[in-house]
Amino acid sequence: MKFKVNTAVAAKNYAVMLRLWGEKGIEKIPHGDTINYLLERMTPKEIGAIRTRMVKELIRRKCFQNGRLVGYYLIAIDGSRIFSFKARHCEKCLTQKTGDGKVTYFHPVLEAKLVAADGMALSVETEFIENPGARVFDKQDCELKAFYRLAEKLKNRFPQLAICLLLDGLYPSKRVFSICQDYRWKYLITFKEGSMPEVYREYQDLKWLSLQMRHPRNQLVETRRDDGVKQTHTWIEAIDYAEDFLNVLECEEEKGGKTTRFVWLTNFSMTQNNCQKLACGARLRWRIENEGFNVQKNGGYGLEHAYSHDPNAMKNFYLMLQMAHTIMQLMERGNLFEGSVVKIYGSLKNFAEKLLIALTTELLKLKDMTILLSRRIQIRLNTS
Repeated sequence: MKFKVNTAVAAKNYAVMLRLWGEKGIEKIPHGDTINYLLERMTPKEIGAIRTRMVKELIRRKCFQNGRLVGYYLIAIDGSRIFSFKARHCEKCLTQKTGDGKVTYFHPVLEAKLVAADGMALSVETEFIENPGARVFDKQDCELKAFYRLAEKLKNRFPQLAICLLLDGLYPSKRVFSICQDYRWKYLITFKEGSMPEVYREYQDLKWLSLQMRHPRNQLVETRRDDGVKQTHTWIEAIDYAEDFLNVLECEEEKGGKTTRFVWLTNFSMTQNNCQKLACGARLRWRIENEGFNVQKNGGYGLEHAYSHDPNAMKNFYLMLQMAHTIMQLMERGNLFEGSVVKIYGSLKNFAEKLLIALTTELLKLKDMTILLSRRIQIRLNTS
């Protein structure tokens, strides 16, 4: 902040932008220590409320209509380690022993992102995974415990939203199924043999029996994608599990003599008309890792960098990073540019660097900006 942003031109531009919203101008860009001092005293709930307003406004404007799965918004949930330390950072650190006996202290997070086939992965809710502090506890906090807290927050923030959760193999459990049933959510959960062995074996047996029929109704055979991959979809419904009835969907892909299987647990009812759509939607879970965490770690956002040593400020910096990533994705896919941002500038990182240079070297005029913003414009998203 001190060396890259704090120029005389940047301060004047910042003042112009503030005056556009009816705020007083400033003489210089706030020092990084000043920002840190503020974020130490703000609660993550205050920062998170801004993100919630952003997401609700985008949903209200129907920006994600084309990305819904049979009427449901796809929200992928996954955890990631964001900060690691060689020594204890705070009393809420989680600990892990390495192979050589050393202890690593770290802070993970559980993130819920709205994902779509066009590559978007927008943060909608966050739950920090942390130990309770000084008081005695039997077990460390974990991703599954954090999910129960995050699900409650997600329901409170978006009580009427039609949600389909995309979850990995950690989540098949009675409590997770009950939460989705109580909240009227749909789910597509990666199903591996080790997570629920008895249910998996029953699925395999029922699948074998159904395939002995000459014309099984629970199979869609040999659909081919544009890239030449042959897909076979099979499903079994109403498998009894602890007073619940679970449905299982499988997609088998074959290309070049290699076969890959994908299996999910779901509470969607399946037919030959929707099984392919459901499988495609379930595969979007990986976007939270790729377009989400991976971009934020390696695309210039510095997700794993601790912008503050204060635990509260660390959380607030993380939440602001999520909002910055959302804004950048909207800029990338908006129609303000004549063509793709990546094609014009080479990468989003290059675009961000050029934008920073422009804001610190080229002076904005309040009169010109006022005239520009007085015109009615419509920014459309490319959701193809």
